[in-house]
Amino acid sequence: MTQTITLIEGDGIGPEITAQVVRVLQALQLPLTFDRQTLGQTALEQTGSLIPETTLQSIRKNHIALKAPCTTPVGQGFRSVNVQLRLAFDLYANIRPARSLEGVKTRYENVDLIIFRENTEDLYIGEERKIDEDTIEAIKRITRPASQRIIQAAFEYAAAHQRKKVTCVHKANILKQSDGLFLRIFREIAAQYPQIEATDLNVDNACMQMVMHPEQFDVMVMPNLYGDILSDLSSGLIGGLGLLPGVNRNEEIAIFEAVHGSAPDIAGKNLANPTALLQSACMMLDHLGYGDAAQRIHKALVSVLCDTPIRTRDLGGTATTTAFTDALIARL
Repeated sequence: MTQTITLIEGDGIGPEITAQVVRVLQALQLPLTFDRQTLGQTALEQTGSLIPETTLQSIRKNHIALKAPCTTPVGQGFRSVNVQLRLAFDLYANIRPARSLEGVKTRYENVDLIIFRENTEDLYIGEERKIDEDTIEAIKRITRPASQRIIQAAFEYAAAHQRKKVTCVHKANILKQSDGLFLRIFREIAAQYPQIEATDLNVDNACMQMVMHPEQFDVMVMPNLYGDILSDLSSGLIGGLGLLPGVNRNEEIAIFEAVHGSAPDIAGKNLANPTALLQSACMMLDHLGYGDAAQRIHKALVSVLCDTPIRTRDLGGTATTTAFTDALIARL
């Protein structure tokens, strides 16, 4: 049966890296078709809406989307496209695996951690209120239902993938009620999985530990804002945002995306690294039951990085986006 995927090419470098990832997927000759939709700045210019209803309808119909980076206009009163999309579909789980990629030299070896970030509440959703001209308050909301489902998802993933440890990241020593609730729920759920080691760290200590001894981490779970910050930190452990994949999902809908931004400064120059979106596509293939195809892509990627000097600029090379993809397809 052919699977239709909502394809969001995004803004800036988005169309360039999307085109190359589609080339790789088509080279595998899988029964996949693409329903191309717009989102972000490009959609605003074309339709007058950052998130056109046709795009939302496509995602509802197909349940699967592959999304390149999108731009939200700055300083014009627009709410983040990514936040709106996550809330529109209640995509409560943001999952970002950070794994060392053979052939990419970094300060660390054998990093293999995965961050489960709650996606629908906490400070990150941007609820603010003006008290007076000199005072603004931001709302940090933590609820039991939202906390339970992301923590449960982290433990379920650990159990299903033979992971040995789940670490909760919080600031419950200061935010005793909000982060305190998240930590209490973590401990309640951890008791249901005695075979999995459960630990917790204050977010400041977690940042230090990640850059000193990242090998100690396995599965990590945390509220929204900490997840945004620590997942970017984790990309630095493996070579940068150009390598980090991700997915926003619930039980019905999954939107696979590159974590990095739209990089307008290099848009149209054929310089961007397509690896993050490509690895997100591999996560999508695993999700769809094409694990063997995902492994083929991964092996081809490692072959390019280990056996050739071909690198995009962010990895210290001079190869164009197209040339990098050509080399990868040649090794499929």
